[in-house]
Amino acid sequence: MKKILFLTTGGTIASSESEEGLVPSLTSSELLGYLGTHQQEALVECEDLLHLDSSNVQPEEWILIARRIAKAIKDYDGIVVTHGTDTLAYTASALSFMLENLPVPVIMTGSQLPLEHPLSDGVDNIRCSFAAALQDGLKGVYVCFNRQLILGTRAVKVRTMNLNAFESVNVEPAAILNAKGMEFHEDLLIRSKKEFHLADTLCKKVFLLKLTPGLNPEIFDMLSYMGYKGIVIEAFGAGGMHFERRDLVSKLEEMAKQGISVVACSQCLYEHSDFTIYQTGQKVLQQGVIPAWDMTSEAALAKLMWALGKTTDREEVKKLFETNFVNEITLI
Repeated sequence: MKKILFLTTGGTIASSESEEGLVPSLTSSELLGYLGTHQQEALVECEDLLHLDSSNVQPEEWILIARRIAKAIKDYDGIVVTHGTDTLAYTASALSFMLENLPVPVIMTGSQLPLEHPLSDGVDNIRCSFAAALQDGLKGVYVCFNRQLILGTRAVKVRTMNLNAFESVNVEPAAILNAKGMEFHEDLLIRSKKEFHLADTLCKKVFLLKLTPGLNPEIFDMLSYMGYKGIVIEAFGAGGMHFERRDLVSKLEEMAKQGISVVACSQCLYEHSDFTIYQTGQKVLQQGVIPAWDMTSEAALAKLMWALGKTTDREEVKKLFETNFVNEITLI
């Protein structure tokens, strides 16, 4: 019989009502109890790792979760992690990079309604996560939500209330659960025959900035003064940044001279950025800005933290972004 580790970290799925609103309180055993008798044919071991609203899950918690998973992979056939939905995409992206060459599936899930709620979507999400964790040959980090299995680096929360909270951005879901069972898109699955490695050194000094018309370039001076080593910019459209009156391009040149790595993606949720199309984009590329193509903002931020944890050399960081590790990017 296969063994599954069921790790809980808090979030809505484990929350109960309090005088201050919903607060994570249920244990992993209590969560499992809501499945009733209809459980997967596997030995499930429970562990309460955290009891946090996902707004409080930060890089320090990513490292904690990654280290626990790294210790567990030799003893289990799969790992299911419950997590609050608000920052689940960030955590899933970070774990995707930190847990290099995972030999087992790590399935992350949560819910829009607490398990204590009679209409909760949490029971179905957990059951589907167990089904995914038991799949032979499946490897890597995935988000399981609303009967979809999404690559950890492609999941984005796009709805606050609806039960289909997550979408797979710029690629199809890795699998769909329907009346036929779990139907996989085989070409999207993570394949690695290399040895597992825990890359648990992250650079926490990375900033995500959404570009707005009229943004004062001096904001970058503040980030430099604060010691930031990397910046992810959500640029306009396919890759535009202003340089008239408020010259962002010259400021990015200064950032490059200071050794700060700058990655640029698009504010548009779908399709890829291409900084070669317009004059504004080409000027940015000339300053050494690293294009993120069709990566999500969450994945770009996590990848830059991971990359800067490996090296502070801007050219080496650029090479890492030009490499597809866990189907996080479609290179053009």
